Amino acid sequence: MDQEIFELVKKLDLSNIETQLAMQCAPVIMGVKISNLLIIPNENVEKVNYILDGSNLSSQILLIKEEKSIFLVYYREYLRKYLSKEEIKKVLKSLGYRRMELEELLNIFIRRYSWYCRYGGNFPHEMGLLLGYPVEDVVGFIENDGKNFLYTGYWKVYKNREEKIQLFQIFELAKKTLLQWMTMGISMTELIKKEKRE
Repeated sequence: MDQEIFELVKKLDLSNIETQLAMQCAPVIMGVKISNLLIIPNENVEKVNYILDGSNLSSQILLIKEEKSIFLVYYREYLRKYLSKEEIKKVLKSLGYRRMELEELLNIFIRRYSWYCRYGGNFPHEMGLLLGYPVEDVVGFIENDGKNFLYTGYWKVYKNREEKIQLFQIFELAKKTLLQWMTMGISMTELIKKEKRE
């Protein structure tokens, strides 16, 4: 986290669900990324649903633990379009997926992720694809067992290092911008609705 973002965060309540949405999902909220994970205390699940209701953002609970819930926050059409690319479908097929409809993919992934979190075994690497990571980095991660990466930021980079660094900088700028708006008193509900209108 750069110093400017750190200073902005100090002005906000970190336990507030709106602050958590900004910290964890700013690139998605700002429209520069397809999806993100959101990990929040279980008591905030309804608040997340309320904030996202009526926006272009969708959410899917991936896992409910004793104290935390893990969401996928995403743009449905953008994620559907991304997952329909031939190179993505090829990787998904290699991971055992037969049907490529988004809802079916999510249902299967949720079962696999839940099994992994409860019992261990092989991590479901398709999570990287659901998060919109470039296919070459997801494949690179799988083939290298998470090692030998060129750079690490929002994910581990295996190809096109400079391009990904620039992308990560865009994500950080989105986070900084969103946090600045919040420190000016604009609520997350207003910001998400604003993004919908534009």
